[in-house]
Amino acid sequence: MTRTVRSARAALAAACLLYGGAARAQSGARASAGIDVPTIPMVRYVLPNGMTALLSEDHSAPVAALTVWYHVGSKNEKPGRTGFAHLFEHMMFEGSQNVASGEHRRLVQSIGGSFNGTTTEDRTNYFETVPSNQLETAIWLESDRMATLLERLTQERLDAEREIVKNERRLRVDNQPFGVADEVTTAALFPGTYPYSWPVIGSMTDLSAASLEDVKDFFRTYYAPNNATIAISGDIDVARTRQLLDRYFGAIPRGPAIVRPRLADLTLPAEKRLVLEDSRARAPQITFSWPSVGNHAADHYALDALGSVLTLDRTSRLRKVLVYDRQLASNVFAFNNAFEDGGFFHVTVTPRPNASLSDIEAVVDSVVAAVKTAPLARAEVQRVKNYDLVDAVTGLQFSLARAEKMAEGEVFYHDPLSYRTDLAKSQAVTPADVQRVARRYLTRGRVVLSMVPAGKLDQVSKPSLPYTNVTPRAAAATAAAPTTTAGGTN
Repeated sequence: MTRTVRSARAALAAACLLYGGAARAQSGARASAGIDVPTIPMVRYVLPNGMTALLSEDHSAPVAALTVWYHVGSKNEKPGRTGFAHLFEHMMFEGSQNVASGEHRRLVQSIGGSFNGTTTEDRTNYFETVPSNQLETAIWLESDRMATLLERLTQERLDAEREIVKNERRLRVDNQPFGVADEVTTAALFPGTYPYSWPVIGSMTDLSAASLEDVKDFFRTYYAPNNATIAISGDIDVARTRQLLDRYFGAIPRGPAIVRPRLADLTLPAEKRLVLEDSRARAPQITFSWPSVGNHAADHYALDALGSVLTLDRTSRLRKVLVYDRQLASNVFAFNNAFEDGGFFHVTVTPRPNASLSDIEAVVDSVVAAVKTAPLARAEVQRVKNYDLVDAVTGLQFSLARAEKMAEGEVFYHDPLSYRTDLAKSQAVTPADVQRVARRYLTRGRVVLSMVPAGKLDQVSKPSLPYTNVTPRAAAATAAAPTTTAGGTN
């Protein structure tokens, strides 16, 4: 749904009202002229075992949302031992010393709550939203699996959950048309030892090779209170909630100190042209990917705006030309895929039937070149910033979203209210900033991936140029060799 500037301002005004104008008491975070970024009333403290707690009291609805963030994702895995963080996303719901397998689900749903967990390259989170008078149940469930999950982790349970994860990979990756495209791209962008080069879900080989002791060691290292942040938002009493956290989490011993990888930004010295044939596909796709920067780099704000300038809505540059004017594509997305460290700028185009990938590539190149050469209009950039502001502010009305924002800020920036700084910086992006990052990052050093149905190599974009046929394994092998190879070889 398209939102207007008027609706953006209305939503912002409502959000400011929701938080009682508390933002005006904060300093140094004004988003733009006349606009204060809403804040979240919050109490932060650290338990003696190192776990950080963030509590936000809001009695507008009788619900409480709890999220536990462990600062561990696929980035913390080792080559040959991938998929562990995602495997634990599953294992954490399969019972602990005092909670039988399946009981976590039954308990939360029986009290009218909801729950889930997610894993990314940089973190894993588990969350529940429950009626506020049932908060103690959610706290106890989270503490029990943090403290005692290994008590019930047996070879039989590991094998069973490992097969579930493998089936998830078959469903979401291996048996989907072009389901391995992301793996091919990251393997080509990053060296094989770079932690963002392998997929979060891991490989079948690594999942099969994981021993019980490997998995236990991973848990002991990363799922300890000193690597965890718990955020609770909603209809709570802060003093009472502190008592509950002390009671259920206070006795859990801290884990070992964690050495985190520190990753440098990467570039590609030359273009890589890859082709992925897929027998499951009936139509082609094409993606363009450039190494960029992560969320700690100042340029990521302008890169985010660049993605919106290109494909946010029907008037954005790439979408307008490809989907509406030339009708070459049914869809196109551009965004900066920023991790905690490092990232890549990505464009995906789904062509219309019989549209040429070569024609699409020519349009993408011409639109990107136009951004680099001609000044952007201030209104064009302001429009995408308005969208960003509305999305950020309206999301804060939900208890779980507030809890997640606080946890994210604490884990990655040691500032639970860092979303305010983020908003201020994203609102400060100028047209010149957008043009500058386009020139700096959208260079010739990129990965162009043509994806075609098996045997349809005539549909490859610019087939006269040298390219490499890839599978995920072959793409990993090419990561250390930035130059292209002879066309059409396996």
